[in-house]
Amino acid sequence: KKGFSDKQIGFLRGEEEASVRKLRKKMGIFPAIKQIDTLAAEYPAKTNYLYLTYHGDKNDVVPGKKKSVAVLGSGPYCIGSSVEFDWGCVNAAATASKEGYETVMINYNPETVSTDYDICDRLYFDELSLERILDIYEFEKGIAGVVVSTGGQIPNNIALKLHKCGVKILGTDPANIDRAENRHKFSGMLDKLKVDQPEWQELAKIEDVYGFVEKVGYPVLVRPSYVLSGAAMSVAYNREALDTFLGKAVKISTDAPVVVSKFETGAKEIEIDAVAYKGEVVIYAISEHIENAGVHSGDATIALPPQKLYLATVRRIKIIAKQVAKELDISGPFNMQFLAKDNTVKVIECNLRSSRSFPFASKVTGYNFIEIAMYSMLKKSLGGVSARAKKALGYKDYKTLDLDFVAVKAPQFSFPRLKGADPVLGVEMASTGEVACFGEDLHEAFLKAMISVGFTLPKTGVLFSVGGDAAKEELLSAAEKFKKMGFKIFATEGTCDFFEEKGIKCEKVYKVSSKKSPSILEAMADGKFDLIINIPKNYSRSAVTDGYLIRRKSIDLNIPLITNVQVGRIMAGALSRYGVEDLKVLDRSAFC
Repeated sequence: KKGFSDKQIGFLRGEEEASVRKLRKKMGIFPAIKQIDTLAAEYPAKTNYLYLTYHGDKNDVVPGKKKSVAVLGSGPYCIGSSVEFDWGCVNAAATASKEGYETVMINYNPETVSTDYDICDRLYFDELSLERILDIYEFEKGIAGVVVSTGGQIPNNIALKLHKCGVKILGTDPANIDRAENRHKFSGMLDKLKVDQPEWQELAKIEDVYGFVEKVGYPVLVRPSYVLSGAAMSVAYNREALDTFLGKAVKISTDAPVVVSKFETGAKEIEIDAVAYKGEVVIYAISEHIENAGVHSGDATIALPPQKLYLATVRRIKIIAKQVAKELDISGPFNMQFLAKDNTVKVIECNLRSSRSFPFASKVTGYNFIEIAMYSMLKKSLGGVSARAKKALGYKDYKTLDLDFVAVKAPQFSFPRLKGADPVLGVEMASTGEVACFGEDLHEAFLKAMISVGFTLPKTGVLFSVGGDAAKEELLSAAEKFKKMGFKIFATEGTCDFFEEKGIKCEKVYKVSSKKSPSILEAMADGKFDLIINIPKNYSRSAVTDGYLIRRKSIDLNIPLITNVQVGRIMAGALSRYGVEDLKVLDRSAFC
């Protein structure tokens, strides 16, 4: 009643959680299952909202007797526990229901559709801990299997523990989920398959980390195992940043060693979302990040089908995905992320669950990936499925690459509501939503998506503030396009000198105001430019720099901001081809 969990009591007693649970059950201490009283006790409540409490002496409901499927949701509302996972859970429950099963949902996020009363037969609005799930599983006598692959990382993390406690996990064997999640095991598997990966090491001692970095050179990516939304992941560009990031990562995950890998600069990032049945890929969709690698997939602008990939790269990605699916004997959804550079493909990671891009892939291609994944999991683990399910798993002509249109997914950010936050993208996720739009080509779809997330198209002036000569060189063509379109080009001192040397006339703006000209921040406040392209030298959010002050001021003044070279270039290309009047609002069917 005081709120101590089995795990907390075990910690205090120096025992395992399982032994405390066994003792608690032996002593007859069980939580009561209660309905959330939506009628304020004026009438007897008959709601589908259930929760567990030790402040009760009887259950409000009786155990279900019919065969049911339990779906584990994505947990508390935060960056990373996205609505995309909620979409996956709702579709998983709906598919199980169509296949004749009753459905049990375990989730406790009041903002999600999966916690609506009419989505499933039993809704447990409670925490996604091992203890609580086992309590529900043991109470509900009819649960034939549990879905851990549609709710994101939280259910995935406890799949193996649930399996060891006797819970029937639907789809891929939990031991194979662990092989994909554990960096060391997964890397060993890739070596066995002769599949390339960025050079990495799993290290527990600080001196070993420094030794590895000395060998591969900066920048490096630092991360613990089993993370979602890039939590505790950081790119270190120098020794000082590495010291800071290491401390942060170790604090967050002390029970898992730190993984340090060589960070590939200038590489393209590609994802494949797929469903497999008994190790054979049934359907897949390959999408391409517009930003180069280094931006978290939840923050990236993504195009589907891919627009700028070599055929050899696409072929290699398909081959690797099929090899991994076979090796891990996957039945259900999985997502893989790749780096492509100079026609060489390297694997970043593989998650044996649905990803944030599953709804995007489903809506763009017209095939419900979660529905097909549920058919795969039900057939593999529980046997008989409907003729509809058999047909979906046996269909050989899913068209996901040869589409007559392009879709772009753009991230939605909440930087105006986060006082002082640096609006720069990195390996740690910052977006709070996304929008997907269709177009006849990449530029049309991109422009629609950007407008849809609140980006105001510029009309008069563009400020360039670009760190590093390589980025300045890459943005020359964008500056030229803006100039040809009649925009007035402004630039900070170093960027202006570089542009003028290359033949692009621009007005120089200074950090400090003078009698002749206002400072950058004053010019921003005066509305001299309505688009800012600010490219930092490195994507660290830890330092307060001149670039940070410009970026933060642009957010506070609601001036459109671009902080990525590739997005800056595609924005210039899109505006040179399309005006707002050219963008027709059409649904997917209009392009098919």
